[in-house]
Amino acid sequence: MAMDATRTISGSYGEVWHEGKWLTNFNSAEAAGEINFEEINRSGTRIVGQKATTVTFSGNMKGLKLSSRMTKLIGQIGTDRGKSFVTELIMKLDDPESYGAERIRLKGVQFSRIDLIKFEAGSVVETELPFVFTGYDLLDEIKEA
Repeated sequence: MAMDATRTISGSYGEVWHEGKWLTNFNSAEAAGEINFEEINRSGTRIVGQKATTVTFSGNMKGLKLSSRMTKLIGQIGTDRGKSFVTELIMKLDDPESYGAERIRLKGVQFSRIDLIKFEAGSVVETELPFVFTGYDLLDEIKEA
C-alpha cells in the first residue's frame, strides 16, 4: 500500500516549551544524539569492528528576538560568580493530519552561546541558541495506524 502523503508531518506545527511557556518566537528547532564509536581490531580478519562507547546530545533553536529573557538566563554564567543555566525544554510536533503528536523532554539543557545583540537595518532580528543536553524522555509518540 502506498504512503498516505497527507499523513506526513509539517514542521509548521512544531513548538518549543520552557517552564510551561510556549516560546512562540522560535520557529526552528532540532535535537539529536550522536553515537560515538571506537574501532576494534579483531584477529583473523581485516575488517575493523565498531563498539559504541558514548552518546553526545546537542541541539539548536532559531527564531525571532522578542525580549532579553533568554539572554539574561543564559548569560548568568558570564560573570565571575555566575552559575551555569541548566534547564529542561519540551519540543513538540503536532500536525493535525498526522497519526498523532510527538513530545520530547530534553533534560540537563545547557546553552553553548550567549546571543547578546545583533541587528541589520531593514531586517527583523533573529536569534539562534545552540545547546547540549544530558538525556531525553519520549513523552508522546506518533504511531502509524
